[in-house]
Amino acid sequence: MAEGRGLATDRDALLALYDLDAGGFRTLDEIAAFAAKLCDAPIALVSIVEDVRQRFLARTGLDAEETPRDVSFCALAMLGNDIFIVPDAPRDSRFIDNALVTGPPYIRFYAGAPLVGADGEPLGALCVIDTVPRADLTLLQRQGLTLLARQVMVELEGRRRDRDMIVRQRLDADAVASSDRMFRTLADTMPQMVWSSLPDGYNDYFNARWYDFTGMPLGSTDGDGWSNMLHADDQPAAWEQWQHSLATGAPYDIEYRLRHRSGDYRWTLGRALPIRDADGNITRWIGTCTDIHEQKLMMEEREMIAHELSHRIKNIFSVIAGLIGLSARQHPEIGAVAEDLRDRILSLGRAHDFVRPHGADSAAQIEAGLGRLRGILDQIFAPYRVGQTTRILLSGDDPRIDDRSATPLGLLFHELATNAAKYGALSVADGRVHLHVSVEGENVRIDWREEGGPAVALADTEGFGSRLMTLSVERQLGGRMTRNWRADGLEISFWIPSRSMSRAAGTV
Repeated sequence: MAEGRGLATDRDALLALYDLDAGGFRTLDEIAAFAAKLCDAPIALVSIVEDVRQRFLARTGLDAEETPRDVSFCALAMLGNDIFIVPDAPRDSRFIDNALVTGPPYIRFYAGAPLVGADGEPLGALCVIDTVPRADLTLLQRQGLTLLARQVMVELEGRRRDRDMIVRQRLDADAVASSDRMFRTLADTMPQMVWSSLPDGYNDYFNARWYDFTGMPLGSTDGDGWSNMLHADDQPAAWEQWQHSLATGAPYDIEYRLRHRSGDYRWTLGRALPIRDADGNITRWIGTCTDIHEQKLMMEEREMIAHELSHRIKNIFSVIAGLIGLSARQHPEIGAVAEDLRDRILSLGRAHDFVRPHGADSAAQIEAGLGRLRGILDQIFAPYRVGQTTRILLSGDDPRIDDRSATPLGLLFHELATNAAKYGALSVADGRVHLHVSVEGENVRIDWREEGGPAVALADTEGFGSRLMTLSVERQLGGRMTRNWRADGLEISFWIPSRSMSRAAGTV
């Protein structure tokens, strides 16, 4: 009995796929009527055999809508591959006591074409019934009944596909609704303002944090209403950046002042990324607004303090240089040493001034090369420039530097230039220095090559300048160097790790 209930449940589930309870079988009614005319029979049925009954989805010549399964001819017809024929039911031992034979509709002749689903499961039969016995159907009638049975299955399979599609659509809609609820719940729990927009930029969602921050009524900032919340001075840049992102798909990233519910404007970081479908088309933008007002004020305060400290440090360099000059005037015998020391102090000052904190008023200087090696070289080599002509020729890459590397680099190139001016290529009118910079893997290579100067020879002892260069390159910058005392000029090569040149290692 348990096995029988299991089979019934399976069959009920199978038939449920065809949505038979929904009705609307007009096409099947027409097929049944045509089958009756084709076979010259008073009765034609489209019968679906269930667990305990057979149900007539369409019928001609019969009032009953269903009968018990145990008297069903179609329950046998559906099990075969060909048309099931009963020429004279009262003479057939299988049906001699059948209630449909001994009582209405008094079946004598039966012919049924099986109805089989796409998965091979038998569903029922398209049958014709007569109240008088027959030997068989004609060949044309057999072919016609078979074709009509196939058409019945076309209709039923179509209903099944439609039902499956509706179920999928309903499941998809439920999934979308569930995902939307989850997104909104997650967005409302975030400390940031979250928003979304359609591919054309129409903003259709803001989370609770947005309305809490702005104090605006729900839905009042949809579309382009949000732009009125920005400070008037920031709106053009924000709109330009947003339109660029919409046109190119590039991430949206900008700082602007957003009106708070108090009426004050607070600095906010606006960001957005596109969501794309499998074909790469943008289907939606998801964005955030983060209140950075306190951080902005803190950065401005830190920058002001840094500027003040930098100014004082620069003054200290000037004071030290002045003290050295004053001491040299009082003690002429140390004049040469004092002048070298003073020049070194001033070169440190120039290096510090190059990498000191710069604000918005220094933007032009930044664009001109601050934070790059050539920028500090221009400062160090300025005394060796005559009008628009320089005797130190630069070529190659221009890597980034920062405050850590500026001081040793300033001392290094100051010593090289000073020595070249005293003893090397820059000590004669036609002498030149070629300085080439190249990035080699994780190192920056710098080649200093002098030409056209007096003959040079290897010194017996290492001077202070040489020791200072070694200290700068090897100990402070973690690099290495080689010297080549060529007949026509000194050649020195340095290899300095990129990470020692700048914290933004690898950025050229």
